[in-house]
Amino acid sequence: LKPIEQGLDVRFLAGIHRGCLRVQAGVKTNIHTIDDLKGKRIGVPGMGTPPFVFANRVFGVHGIDAGKDITWKVYPAGELGLAIDKGEVDVVADAEPIGSLLIAEGKVRNVADQIMDAPYKDEYCCEVIANGKWVDANPDTAARATRALLKGAKWVETNPKAAAIMAVEKKYLASTPELNTVALARLRYIPSVHLAEESVHTASREMKVAKMLSPETDTEALAKRAFMHLPGITDEWIKNLEVEKIAGAQVSPDEDIRLI
Repeated sequence: LKPIEQGLDVRFLAGIHRGCLRVQAGVKTNIHTIDDLKGKRIGVPGMGTPPFVFANRVFGVHGIDAGKDITWKVYPAGELGLAIDKGEVDVVADAEPIGSLLIAEGKVRNVADQIMDAPYKDEYCCEVIANGKWVDANPDTAARATRALLKGAKWVETNPKAAAIMAVEKKYLASTPELNTVALARLRYIPSVHLAEESVHTASREMKVAKMLSPETDTEALAKRAFMHLPGITDEWIKNLEVEKIAGAQVSPDEDIRLI
């Protein structure tokens, strides 16, 4: 939203999934709550990245000044766990599958978890975004592309194990099918239009509280400018969308990390 505030013409079109962002403390630290993070060193995959923005929002709501009370350190996403091991940071802010991998390796504990903690658990961390000029010039093509992505999201929700195996086999990420299944199973690949739009409004308000947006910015106007409704793409259309259910591609309750 910050680039949009500054004039970048891109549009949010729909929500793909919820829950991939976390703030995690090293298990050897005495950090257990958000309030414990004041004065600590936090590793992120980049300034301005979704994990960085999520952490800033959480801090802002809890009265922590992310510019004064936090020391930020940037690492490649795959090296955040190493930074914890070396004691270079106390905490990391990350996205899936990194968060699940670090938990599986016994390196961190969750301090803020987007899939579990209100008000974030109903937010869409990952949305369909497109160039504004392109969408204006090609609304039908944009709608078709968006429908394809939303159908893919619903397929992943229905077949998380198959999606996890596919991602590893095609080398989209360095993981194992088992760990990637755990990572995908904790996310909610339930596409939405209304909740995605609400997520943009909520993020806009909290980013202003966290001083990531200008004090003069009208957050409601910014969110309205940022989100665009495409013809034929509605929650009712998503509800009626059918996808293939592959035998054995689901996750059993005892494997579902959301229940742990």
